[in-house]
Amino acid sequence: MPETKPPIDKLDSPFRLREHLLSVPEISIFRLLKEMVEDRYFICPKVALSDIFTIVRPNENVHFYNKIFRKHVDFLLCYPKSLKPAIAVEIVKSTRRTSTRARDQFVEELFLAEGIPLVHIPLGETYDVPFLANLFKIAVMKTKDAPQPPNHSNPSPGDSVPMCPACGKMMVLRIHRDGPRAGKKYYGCMDSPSCKGIVSIE
Repeated sequence: MPETKPPIDKLDSPFRLREHLLSVPEISIFRLLKEMVEDRYFICPKVALSDIFTIVRPNENVHFYNKIFRKHVDFLLCYPKSLKPAIAVEIVKSTRRTSTRARDQFVEELFLAEGIPLVHIPLGETYDVPFLANLFKIAVMKTKDAPQPPNHSNPSPGDSVPMCPACGKMMVLRIHRDGPRAGKKYYGCMDSPSCKGIVSIE
């Protein structure tokens, strides 16, 4: 009979539940956002970029996943019915390192390319609704002045890629090498063989 490991002793576990999901400034901004947008948008905190954007032609562009992996925006405002992203919000420090500024520029260009306003809220300011509303207005105007995003309503075959149903990571296009489905394409998790998640292509 195989030996079973005892359950993790809570006192020995390195994991602890965070006291708060959001920091004090984030809670303050979240409450003001709710007051400002009311029921016009659904506010999602701490949303990963990989949950907002996908990678086209994944077999060619898999290295681009590292540009969005483990990056997030502080808040994402979505349309209530469809939960489609409408406006992104980032809290920024007044002094940022060169590497951080490069990351911020990449994220801003990413949202601009898709026509989604990205609002920058400086950390440490005294926040109120008129202050936030003005920042939103600046971000919306900047997006309107940017080139129009491409129309993705009719993507080419292989342009869109699902996320792994098992672990949530990006999938890549693969081909069955043997068995009854030999030669047929399918999506496999980028973490294969560690993750066995697949999505069939009919």
